[in-house]
Amino acid sequence: MSETARFFLLQTTLIAVVLVMHTYIGLHIIRRTLIFSDLVLDQLAAFGALIGVGLGVRYGSAGSYVSAMAVVLVGAGLLSLIKPTGRAIPREAVIGILYVLALALTLLLGDKLQGGASYVTKALSGAMLWVSRPLVVVTVVVYIGLMIFHYRFRSSFIALAQEPEKLKNEKLWDFLLFTTQGIITVLIVPIAGVLLAYAFLMIPAAIAAMFTTKWAPAVILGWSMGFMACMIGLSSSYLFNLPYSPSIILSLGAFFVFAVALRCLLSRNGAPTAGGR
Repeated sequence: MSETARFFLLQTTLIAVVLVMHTYIGLHIIRRTLIFSDLVLDQLAAFGALIGVGLGVRYGSAGSYVSAMAVVLVGAGLLSLIKPTGRAIPREAVIGILYVLALALTLLLGDKLQGGASYVTKALSGAMLWVSRPLVVVTVVVYIGLMIFHYRFRSSFIALAQEPEKLKNEKLWDFLLFTTQGIITVLIVPIAGVLLAYAFLMIPAAIAAMFTTKWAPAVILGWSMGFMACMIGLSSSYLFNLPYSPSIILSLGAFFVFAVALRCLLSRNGAPTAGGR
C-alpha cells in the first residue's frame, strides 16, 4: 500500500469512528443548550497538556494525555456541579466564563514556556497530518468502548436531555456525560486541535437537529453529512496543498450553510420543522 493510500485509510477510519460519538454527544449539547461546554473541556485539555510540558512531559506522549485528562476531569466535575437555580445568570453564561478562564490560563502558561507559542498553536490546530497507526487504534478502541457504554445506559442519558427531573441522580449522569466529553476531548484535541474538535462535535449534530428530533435518525444523518464533508475537506487539503484542519472546518461549515438553506426552503413549502416531528 502506498503512503498516500495509507494516509487516507488512517484518516478515514479515524474520522468515521470519531464522528459517531461526536454527533451523539453534540446532540446532547445542542438539546440541553450547553454550547460552550465542549469548548471549555477542549481548552482545559490543551491547558493540561501544557502543564505536562511545563513539568517536562513530552507533548503528545502518554504522560501528556494523563495530565490533560486530570485537568479535564476537574472541569467535568465543575460543569456537573455548577447549575444556577435562579434565572438571573443562566448556566450557559457560567460555562462561557469558564471557557474564557481556561483560555486565559492556557495563554498565560504558553507565554511562560519555552516554545510555548508553538504548543498553543498545536493545541488549536492539532497535528492530524502526522497521526500514527497506534494512536488511531487506541482512539478507535476507546471510542467504541464509550459507544457501548452509552448504548447500554441510553435511557438514562436520553432522559438527562429530555426529562432530567425523572432521574434519581441527575448530577451523577451529568458528570458521566461531561466525563465522556472529557475523554473524547483528551483523545481528539492533540490530533485535531481545539477548533476542529469543536467542529466535529457541533456541526454534524446541528445539521441533524434541523431535520429530526429522533435520536437514532439524527445520529445517522449527522454522521453521514459530517463524513461526506470531512472527506471533501480532506481531499481538498491534499489536492490543493491546503492546511488540513481549516479545510475540513470550512467544508463542514459549507454543509451547515447548505442545510440551513434547505431547511428554510422546506419550511416555506410547508414541510414540518424538526421541533414538530
